Amino acid sequence: MTVCLDTGVFLQMFGRRQPFYRILRALLDGQLILAVSTEILLEYEEIIVKLSGTERWRDVATFLELLTQLHGNIRQIEPHYRFGVIAADPDDNKFCDCAIAAEADFIVTEDSHFGALKSAGYKPQPITPEEFIRLYLSARS
Repeated sequence: MTVCLDTGVFLQMFGRRQPFYRILRALLDGQLILAVSTEILLEYEEIIVKLSGTERWRDVATFLELLTQLHGNIRQIEPHYRFGVIAADPDDNKFCDCAIAAEADFIVTEDSHFGALKSAGYKPQPITPEEFIRLYLSARS
């Protein structure tokens, strides 16, 4: 299953006590493919550096590289088309563009702006992290 994680969800999966750690565990176990673009990685970096510093970003970048080497489950996508699905917050379109180009199953997000994707006619659908964990990850150890 291929997913795209919005920044808020991505940040909340690191650490066993974090609310979305189960998503991280599924990535570590090779059960998920994470679709990212350069734009998404730059946003992850910007927010992590702002909140936790450069060293923390280096740790996260190293982690992503390790996942790529171990499981090949980080899929780097560079969308060549802008779909413009989200009018309410155009900055969120980087996630839609990546997910559509990657033919992802879901964009895991807590952001209501992604609701526009439900009727847009594309494969990836928005899903809350709680719902995603409950429906797709809870049966796994």
